[in-house]
Amino acid sequence: MRDLVGRHGLISTRDLVGRHGLIGTRDLVRRIDAATPPDRDRAVDALRALAVLGVVLGHWLVTALVVDSGTVQVASPLRYMSHLAPVSWVFQTLAVFFLVGGHVAVRSHLSARALGTSYGRWLGARLTRLFRPVAAVLAVWTVALGAMLVSGVGFETVYALGRLVLSPLWFLLVFAALTAATPMVARLHPLWPLTVVLYVDLSRFGSGGAAGPDWIGWTNVAAGWLVPYCLGAAWARGGLTGRTTGWVLLAGGAAATAGLVLIAGYPASMVGVPGAEVSNLNPPTLAAVTFGLAQCGAALLLLGPLRRMLRRPAAWAAVALVNLSAMTVFLWHQTAMIAVTALGLLAGGALPGLHTVPDGPEWVPARLAWLPLFAVALAVCWAAFGVYEQGRRGGTRVVREGRPARTEAVRGA
Repeated sequence: MRDLVGRHGLISTRDLVGRHGLIGTRDLVRRIDAATPPDRDRAVDALRALAVLGVVLGHWLVTALVVDSGTVQVASPLRYMSHLAPVSWVFQTLAVFFLVGGHVAVRSHLSARALGTSYGRWLGARLTRLFRPVAAVLAVWTVALGAMLVSGVGFETVYALGRLVLSPLWFLLVFAALTAATPMVARLHPLWPLTVVLYVDLSRFGSGGAAGPDWIGWTNVAAGWLVPYCLGAAWARGGLTGRTTGWVLLAGGAAATAGLVLIAGYPASMVGVPGAEVSNLNPPTLAAVTFGLAQCGAALLLLGPLRRMLRRPAAWAAVALVNLSAMTVFLWHQTAMIAVTALGLLAGGALPGLHTVPDGPEWVPARLAWLPLFAVALAVCWAAFGVYEQGRRGGTRVVREGRPARTEAVRGA
């Protein structure tokens, strides 16, 4: 993540809370607004925050942990209520994250080159920020899963919980690989990886009744997400100017996705559904990529309204704080849901919307009622593990008037 005070400095939440602990909301808002350089595009941070929160809410809404014969299993309301597929259209926001990622990575790399920073140092700094908080998740869940096995918890339950928490890490591996390839793909036209996705799907699902091997679909893990990443790179180079591009991507992507779903038989859900024969995400299909193009178009159209909204210091402070903890939120949101579900079991019986099978309309409002508790549990995880995203020193370099300066390291709230 880029910092809040300039392209080459770092500031953390600890730098924003004051020397002696918590500060008032107005003072915090003032500090964040004052620490932000005038030329920073706040809308880019807003898109990243929306993408992360979309993934979190999407997982909380379409994932249920059901106890069956003493075994915890993962279920989805999309399996039983297919008419809820549009929910996945709103909360499957990974394409926007890769769009922003490509945009920020290219600008960051160009700035590093201008300053004479080597590729190795640039990449090392970005990957360290990306993977430092991952170590905490892996450590905690390695211990937790081992303790469950030793205490006699069934392997199926341990596997289901471990997969639920750790499977989102695939996204970070792909993102890291694309970040490392930024100098090579910075000028790659998005049509090239889109063509690869099209060819892979034709080979995988067959034309004329001849279907190819399933393994070829995994090529799209790289090619599929390279499409929005390359769009972000083009955006960074000034190649996506004007609202026309946004409308073309939105309309063209939406029309292509509708045709693939209604005519070609692709799944309507843009997230994986347990038990489904084909998933649009595992691996990514052409429908997921064209849907991502529509999302990227919508994101570009939102830039103007977001920039106007984020002139308000309070709105910008909320976006800035989400970005400072984006990795922590992403890595621990499944743990928060699991923790609430496990504590609910102690109350005895199957609680509606938490342990019950999501096979009826009554499950939806019941699940919505649990979301505030999921958020509270996530806040606890953030308080415990957010420090790993900022690092031990919490970020002590700032940029003021273009010159690096040292700011005092302050203690957290």
